[in-house]
Amino acid sequence: MTESADLITFLRTMRAVRRFSPEPIPDDVLHDVLQAARWTGSSKNTQPWHLVVVRDRGALQTLSRCGPFAGHLAGAAAAVALVMEDGRRQLDEGRLAQNLMLAAWAHGIGSCIGSLYPEDNSRRARGVLGVPDGKYLHTAISLGYPADDAALRLSANPGNLSSVPIGRMPLTDLVSWERFGAA
Repeated sequence: MTESADLITFLRTMRAVRRFSPEPIPDDVLHDVLQAARWTGSSKNTQPWHLVVVRDRGALQTLSRCGPFAGHLAGAAAAVALVMEDGRRQLDEGRLAQNLMLAAWAHGIGSCIGSLYPEDNSRRARGVLGVPDGKYLHTAISLGYPADDAALRLSANPGNLSSVPIGRMPLTDLVSWERFGAA
């Protein structure tokens, strides 16, 4: 297999992981993931972010209750909160999240985005993490080694299979050439 084919295969294997093993993430691995995140591109290279690494079990539990889809943070070995300069940096925030998650996956670490909202929840999360007023916090990414092989395919609650389809739509259903809807 060629190097580019290996990279494409790697990109295709990353999945959201919401159930984690209790194995801690070694410091050197976490630092490598953070270094990769640091090199994420941003609009005009402004790097409008600050990362807060959370390993404290109580803080992870609290953050898991700060959004309707953040429960997986409670079982993570760590989380990284993406503190943005303001709420208008969603593209940069998404790029940062994706790079961080891909860097984690390169080490076999699963991840999932936890959205911290509505505003009362975001305010509580900012308080737990000591984020100053005026900064924007909407995303925390859970990190941890997958609990088992099924953690790569199932929801956080193994008794509640997700209605989200596994796999991807065919290109013919989502790509147009030259004009929308043209095959």
